[in-house]
Amino acid sequence: MASRFFVSLSRPGLWPGLLFERMRRLLTLPPGDLLRDAIYRRLWTSILISSLGGQITMLALPLTAAVLLNASPTQMGLLTSMEIAPFVLFSLPGGVWLDRVRKLPVYVFGEAFLGLAVATVPLAAWMGWLTMNWLYVVGFVLGTVYTIAGSAAQIVLTQVVSRDRLVEAHAKNALASSGAEVAGPGVAGVLIKLLGAPMALAVDAVLVLFSALILRGIKVQEQLAPAGEADFWRDLKAGVQFVRERALLVSLACTVGGWQLCYNAAQVVQILFATRSLGLSAQEVGLSYVALGAGTVLASVFGHRISARVGPGPCLVLGIASSGLGWLLLGLMPANAWGVAAFAFMLFMFGVGAVLIFINFLSLRQAVTPAPMLGRMTSTMRWLILIPAGPGALLGGWLGEHVGLRSSLLFAGVGALCLSLIAWRHPTIREVRELPKVADLEDANPQGVAGASGLALDLGPNK
Repeated sequence: MASRFFVSLSRPGLWPGLLFERMRRLLTLPPGDLLRDAIYRRLWTSILISSLGGQITMLALPLTAAVLLNASPTQMGLLTSMEIAPFVLFSLPGGVWLDRVRKLPVYVFGEAFLGLAVATVPLAAWMGWLTMNWLYVVGFVLGTVYTIAGSAAQIVLTQVVSRDRLVEAHAKNALASSGAEVAGPGVAGVLIKLLGAPMALAVDAVLVLFSALILRGIKVQEQLAPAGEADFWRDLKAGVQFVRERALLVSLACTVGGWQLCYNAAQVVQILFATRSLGLSAQEVGLSYVALGAGTVLASVFGHRISARVGPGPCLVLGIASSGLGWLLLGLMPANAWGVAAFAFMLFMFGVGAVLIFINFLSLRQAVTPAPMLGRMTSTMRWLILIPAGPGALLGGWLGEHVGLRSSLLFAGVGALCLSLIAWRHPTIREVRELPKVADLEDANPQGVAGASGLALDLGPNK
């Protein structure tokens, strides 16, 4: 037997063939995988490309403010608040409007407009017009697009994927984002070093516009209610009432809203802390963000399995605790090599935590909502969780300027850990061990049905 083995090894071309076969098996999608569906595959590819561009903006925009324009912590907090303000202002009316129109065109137009808005930053820098006020306006425009088109994107996913596979779909979407987060920061760091932070944003603009072109290939069908049946204020009230009457949605809004407050308090100072306290260059900051991608890849690969094993509710709580631990350790570490390591570790833990939070948060809220109410539920929930985000950004900026950059990180870390303990003790979240069934809209809110849009999908036998 052994002689046959060694003889087989000596045959020319055997090892390359075995290696090719092994690689082919690894790259072959298993039967029933979501990526075998052509419609979802186009959506996933668009998310991957858009996320790669988003990684550039995530680094280049705050670095433009912090390094080129020498922004203060308070100004950084105001910049973040300008991106959040549209969620508070437009989420509720935007949800009512989304339930009356086709979501896919809104999503495509939003991606294209996002690219144009980002492109104004390098143009303004080249013309010598770039100021913090310009960035505030761009931030507000980006927030507006995220508010409307972002909600539409979440609904488009429910049109492409069956509800019982939403956690899997969100995990695969997170994996696409994670792949971009692994490569994106390094690419962004090189672009920033070669071109400068403002000019690097031009690459993001091109990628986002290309993402919009891919989205145009997706085909879904929607049946919209006649316009004469719509009543704006009745429909808006119906969406808010739908969320208010469901304990799970209210609990999720309070929990994730509290996490948003902590997250934004930390986010507004972490670039400043890296560049001013730790002394990292723009390229070194970009390389550190590879740890964020590693965390999101890990959570994206195993997040669905963890959620299936412990339940969506406990998995969400685990994500909050993970991110809180990262912020707390960074706030405690000295400004030396240990601090640099803690910065990378914080990004890794945030990547893990954010994926665990949102693949379960999005899946839970979509699972309990009938199709005609998805637009209003999505916008209402986004509105609720982002109300605390603006005050969190302003508080983080104020603490960073008047107490110290560490104080914002410590506040975020302690706050998130306390929030995870509170959420764990709350049975509405802790006891959710599987995705609940869709709510009965007729019984829960009969007045909301007449003004809503009913979705009838024709996506082929796979769906």
